[in-house]
Amino acid sequence: MSSCGTASPFRTAHPLARYGWDEGFAESFTPYRDGGLVPGRVVRVDRGRLDVVVADGEGVTTILADTGLVATGDPARVPCTGDWAVVEPDHRQGAFVRALLPRRTAFWRSASSKRSDGQVLAANIDHSVICVSLVGPLDQGRLERFVALAWSSGAAPVVVLTKADLAPDLEHALADAAAVAPGVPVVPVSAASGEGVAELSALLGCGTSVLLGVSGAGKSTLTNALLGEEVMYVASVRDRDGKGRHTTTTRELYATDSGRVFIDTPGLRGVGLWDAGEGLGRAFGEIEGLARRCRFGDCGHRSEPGCAVQDAVADGELALRRLESYRRLRREDERLAARTDARLRAEQRKEYKRRDADGRARGEHKRGGHRYDGRRS
Repeated sequence: MSSCGTASPFRTAHPLARYGWDEGFAESFTPYRDGGLVPGRVVRVDRGRLDVVVADGEGVTTILADTGLVATGDPARVPCTGDWAVVEPDHRQGAFVRALLPRRTAFWRSASSKRSDGQVLAANIDHSVICVSLVGPLDQGRLERFVALAWSSGAAPVVVLTKADLAPDLEHALADAAAVAPGVPVVPVSAASGEGVAELSALLGCGTSVLLGVSGAGKSTLTNALLGEEVMYVASVRDRDGKGRHTTTTRELYATDSGRVFIDTPGLRGVGLWDAGEGLGRAFGEIEGLARRCRFGDCGHRSEPGCAVQDAVADGELALRRLESYRRLRREDERLAARTDARLRAEQRKEYKRRDADGRARGEHKRGGHRYDGRRS
């Protein structure tokens, strides 16, 4: 992760440095340097059209780019906000994204509870900032889910308790958040009064941070506070339940002259797990640590003799709610993995059948003395 200390010659010289461009990304771009291709960072995605910031002399400009990558059917190759792209400028027809540079990190979630596809919400991020409003009661289960996905992303999670000035019992809320996010910084913030904003800004440092949370969590307000200017429209929330409207409709990236980059996201109604095994292990590290002390390696932590996890629950060392949440999220992740494997197997069978039919058609054309052109009637 980068820091906001003394700028390197590369950082001060390259126009895209304030957007996170560095020597590593420059090296990844080396194979594309010829042919008039240029690097650019995706700052907004809307219905397959991309806003991409590229170098323009000593400054930068934002161009509208089209891409055929979304037609591949591979969710990992669909461009998202934060991606570094290989761009082919075309002054007559706009621009085209020809490839994506390898992602260092990516925040994924399951696209739907009824499907086995994943969706990338943000790429090349250093911090996953989980925003939780203190207007209403803290939903510990939802926070655990966000933390697991944040750890899975490869970016460092940070929990921000927004609207701290409206919390009926701030100390209790801090304790509840810390209990379900062990090892994760928890920062209370009030954008209205400025409380905690400087502390959070120092914690995030330079690099790219994505702000995540449900609608009404105060992400856009916090983005404005961190940027030091009003770049996001903010709507009021309902007093009775703290719920807000979706004032942010797309994921947008904002850069500062100091080297800080922020990605604001729409409120998330659902945060389904996606390949979150490692993230769950870190989010529930104390349970996995206890499990290593169980008598049996395949202990289910229910009624087995010598279960260190159940002993910790009985002794009050581990909350039963925490264990039940761990089990529930593990089951969800395993079901999704099985569904994904089944989908991949089905796609492989379909491809094998296509190749087999293709081979038979080739043979028929060869035996009939006709030239095979790849089309079957």
